[in-house]
Amino acid sequence: MKTFSAVTRRATATRPAEDDPMKLPHNRSTLSRTLLAAAVLAAVGTAGAQQTRLTPQEKRITDEAIHADLQGYETTQGRIQALNDGGRSIRDYGMAKAQCWLDVSFHEYTRNDRSAFPQEALTESEKLIVDMENGVAPIPTDTPLVNGAKYLRDDLWQRLRAIHGTPGFECAQQKVACGEVELVHAGNEFNQQQWRHSKPYIQIAEDLVNDAEALARQCGAGPAMPVAPVGPLVANVLFEFDRDQYRDIRTYSLESVDRALATLKDEDLTLEGVALVGHADRMQGRGYDYNQGLSQRRAQTVRELLVGRGIDPDKIRYEYRGDTQQVQQCEGVKPRAALLECLLPNRRVEVRFELAR
Repeated sequence: MKTFSAVTRRATATRPAEDDPMKLPHNRSTLSRTLLAAAVLAAVGTAGAQQTRLTPQEKRITDEAIHADLQGYETTQGRIQALNDGGRSIRDYGMAKAQCWLDVSFHEYTRNDRSAFPQEALTESEKLIVDMENGVAPIPTDTPLVNGAKYLRDDLWQRLRAIHGTPGFECAQQKVACGEVELVHAGNEFNQQQWRHSKPYIQIAEDLVNDAEALARQCGAGPAMPVAPVGPLVANVLFEFDRDQYRDIRTYSLESVDRALATLKDEDLTLEGVALVGHADRMQGRGYDYNQGLSQRRAQTVRELLVGRGIDPDKIRYEYRGDTQQVQQCEGVKPRAALLECLLPNRRVEVRFELAR
C-alpha cells in the first residue's frame, strides 16, 4: 500500500514551535500543487453535505478500492489546507482537531484496522471541517469515544478539561485538541488488543498534556502582556506492584519529576508548595486498610526523594487515598502479569508542584 505522506502519524505531537502559525508545515505533504488544487476543487460546492465514505472493510482488497480511499483522504487533507490558506491557523483548536482525527484515521487504515474506527475518526474530522467552512462559532469541543473506544486515564482527561476556558487555552489549543484525540485512539486500541497496544498512544497523549500545560503557563508572558494564571506542574511517580521503596520506583517516572524541577528553573517559576497524593491499585488481596497504608508509604518515599533533590521539607505535604481513585480500570485484561502492568498508572504518587511567578 502506498504511503499517504500528507498525513504523518506523529506530526501533531512533534510539530515544530517555530512553524508559521498561518501555514501548514511543508513536510506534511509531498502532494504536488496540481494534485492538491484538484483535491480542493473536488470539495468546492459540496462542503456542507459531503462525507467521505471509505470502502467497507471486507471489500478493501483491490488496488482500485484502496486508491479510491486514498483519494478521499487527499481530498479531506485538501479541505484543511484550503482553510489554512484562507487564514485559519493550524494552532486553532478546530483545525488541530480536524487534522488529528484525520491522522489517526489514516494511521489505523494503513495498519489494516478492520473496525469502524478509521471511518468514524474520518467522519469526526469532516464534521469539524464543515463547521469551519460554514463559519460555525464556537467550534464544538466535545470528543466522542468513536467506535466504542474505552475511556482511559481520567487524570489526563481532567488535566485537558482544566485548560479549556482559561486564558492559557489560547496558546495551548492545538496540543489540547490532539491530546483528546490520542486518548480516544488509545481507548480504541485497548478494546482491540488490550493494554500493550494502547500504551504507546497513552504516552503520546501524556506528552501532549504536558506540552499543553507548559504552553498555557507561558501564554502571554511577554512584556506588557497579561499573564495567564500559573497552573501546577504535575508528575506521577510509579511503583511496582505491592512495593513502596525508592528501589521499587519505575525509573522513567522519576524523569517526569526531574523535568518538572528543570521547568521551575527554565521558566523562572517560584515553588510555593508541593502536594503529594499516594495511591494503590485495586488489587485488594490484603484488604482496603492494607492499600491505604501502602499508598501512605509511597507518599512518604516520594517526600524523601524530593527532599533529596533539594526541596524544602516544610513546603511538602502529603495525603494518601489507597485504591479509591483508579485512573485506569483494565477490566477483562488477562493474564495476571498483563493486568498488573495495565494497572501501573494506579500505583502512583501524584506530585503537584504549586507555582507562582
